[in-house]
This record gives sequence, C-alpha cells and structure tokens, in this order.
Amino acid sequence: MAAKVLVADDELHIIHVVALKLRKNDYEVVTAQSGEEVIELVKEEKPDILVIDYQMPGMTGVEVVEKLRSDKQTEGLPVIMLTARSFEFDQQQRDRLNISEFVGKPFSPRELLHKVEEILNHNKAMAGNQ
Repeated sequence: MAAKVLVADDELHIIHVVALKLRKNDYEVVTAQSGEEVIELVKEEKPDILVIDYQMPGMTGVEVVEKLRSDKQTEGLPVIMLTARSFEFDQQQRDRLNISEFVGKPFSPRELLHKVEEILNHNKAMAGNQ
C-alpha cells in the first residue's frame, strides 16, 4: 500500500509541483492550503508524513505542528517543514517541535522526495525493531 503524504502550502504552484513528484513515485497525496485544513485532514486522512510550509494563512506551520504534538493521535506524525525564512530554528525549538527535517525554499522536488523516502524508511525500520 502506498504511503500517504499530506502536502500543505498556501502557494498552489508549490503544492502542484510537490504532489506531481510524489505521485509519480507512487505516493498517495492529499493537499491543504491552510493550517486549519491541515488539522482536519490529518484526523480524517491519517497521513504517514506531513510536508508543511512555515508561512501559512491563519495558522503558521509551527502552530500547526504544536497543535499536532499536543494530541496523542498525531503527536508522532513525521513532519518536513518548508521555509523561505532566512533564519534557522534553534536546536531547542527543533527538539520541542520534533520536526524531522527542514527544507529551505527554493528546493528541488527530487531533494524533497528523497527526504520523504528517508524519513518513512527510517520510521518503518524503527517500527520493525520494536
């Protein structure tokens, strides 16, 4: 069964490019354009991983992740944060949010695909060792 990826960005062209690359590599893709929509879709669709932009309307990507981490059902969801911001998240914030990876914009869809694959393969291996 294909892994399910939730891609969230307020820029439609980014959603389109990322979804296309993931679908061509046999991932099931669900998309969202706002933080509120992400929260709903995570509960409904139960994705295997979330790719979310830092700057989202209504709720930032960080606020979405904080909300997901506070819910027992979604606290362990792997997250890749896309960011056009020039600043880096400090290690304390990274640890608190438990974000698997940060990818700076502009990015290569191939690079993002590899990050998704690495994280999902790592999680599958960890689950197999328990």
